[in-house]
Amino acid sequence: MNGKYDLHAHTTASDGTLSPTELIEHALRQGLNVLAVTDHDSTEGVHEALVRAAGTRLEVWPGVEISTDVTEAEVHVLGYFVNTTDPEFQAILGRLRESRVGRAEQMVAKLTSLGMPLSFERVRQLAGTGAIGRPHVAQAMVEQGYVPSAKEAFTLYLGRNGPAYVDRFKLTPEDAVQLIQRAGGMPVLAHPTYCAGNNPNFDLTGFVRELREAGLAGIECYYADYSPEVVESLVGIARELNLIPTGGTDYHGRNQSFVELGERTVPVETLERMRAWRLARG
Repeated sequence: MNGKYDLHAHTTASDGTLSPTELIEHALRQGLNVLAVTDHDSTEGVHEALVRAAGTRLEVWPGVEISTDVTEAEVHVLGYFVNTTDPEFQAILGRLRESRVGRAEQMVAKLTSLGMPLSFERVRQLAGTGAIGRPHVAQAMVEQGYVPSAKEAFTLYLGRNGPAYVDRFKLTPEDAVQLIQRAGGMPVLAHPTYCAGNNPNFDLTGFVRELREAGLAGIECYYADYSPEVVESLVGIARELNLIPTGGTDYHGRNQSFVELGERTVPVETLERMRAWRLARG
């Protein structure tokens, strides 16, 4: 099984800058053989991606990235091979997306009260047909000149401890793991180093062990710009807990990502183990 693989990528169905069709075309130009479409709280881009990839060398895996909460941090859970037509699965994803709209409206109101008025209609336009989120609010702030970059918008205003932060409809990581399982999918902990938030005493191994007991099947070790030392540490946790070490770039589009699509090396063994997991479950 030779070639390039990327198991974490976004489209305009959430906060990516490329439509599903454009993402597939970019993946083909980049020489990819396997691509997982993993939009935030949405599988709306999967069908279009599958249609565009049909008849090409590119194998598209249906996926999702579900946002959940723990104390002082957000935790994201990836789901691979999900049944995108599962009614319960889609109902909860829909509720998560709806909560994002209300959350964005409240954030715009808070920013206005802080002397940074924004047009919520402009935020909607930036989201397009995808799930609205904080990156779209941040982009609107950059357009208005309130901050020089989206990163600074999050650091100063939209992050968990920022003055414009607003909570949303919450799932726990365990909820997301079990929801993905019920939809026939493989639950994987995304970018695990982010789970600590502002907690210096966070026990990542213990946290992952609890999620494994809830049904977690993998942990994202080969992520975006992770250093070799971080990768080695995470692979060690995966090995200790008998989890599949997955990986991807978390690609959001040109000038929106840590690295280019397909440029994060993922071992062939990862693909083989994930395929075996899928085959074992029919």
